[in-house]
Amino acid sequence: MNLYPTLQSHIEQALALPISEERKAVLQVLIDYVQQKADQNQEINLNFICTHNSRRSQFSQIWGKVAAAFFGIDINSFSGGVEVTAFNERAVASITRFGFKVSKEGEVNPKYFVFYSEDKDPIVTFSKVYDDAANAPKGFAAVMTCSHADENCPFILGAEARIPVRYEDPKAFDDTDQEVEMYDKRSLQIASEMLYVFSRIKK
Repeated sequence: MNLYPTLQSHIEQALALPISEERKAVLQVLIDYVQQKADQNQEINLNFICTHNSRRSQFSQIWGKVAAAFFGIDINSFSGGVEVTAFNERAVASITRFGFKVSKEGEVNPKYFVFYSEDKDPIVTFSKVYDDAANAPKGFAAVMTCSHADENCPFILGAEARIPVRYEDPKAFDDTDQEVEMYDKRSLQIASEMLYVFSRIKK
């Protein structure tokens, strides 16, 4: 897989980030799920869920797919929310800074095509509810990326596992002088943790 050079350098940066033992314990549940599916030669479907499906769940869908591909593991990576908004433009700007090539289709809740390599299909992402037709209807892990969705969605139809992997919302820094820094910091953290997860999978 030939990653774009800027993206490759950010992945190397993410791989070098330390991960606390506390976070490793959180991520181990996801590692165990993926490993079990791999051991059974079953399709690996991950649906990253947050309330608005606009920032953290989108970062997680994208980095989950790229991290898996980086380590040669085939997964289907989805995202969804409990209400439809749009993939936030600040988050789109962040992944562009990380070296992804992004094209956009439509104006209201646009569909984004996120390219990470010339020899891989793009990741298609847009804001949607978690059970949208674009997502796996069953046989997936619901990876809960925000506390609000985790606490307010007691039941996710079709999920065979529910795994909380919560992240702080960069939205708190919208329209401040820390906006770019904090969006990129959250994206890099998610990249680091997704790379850690798939680095632990034995093929």
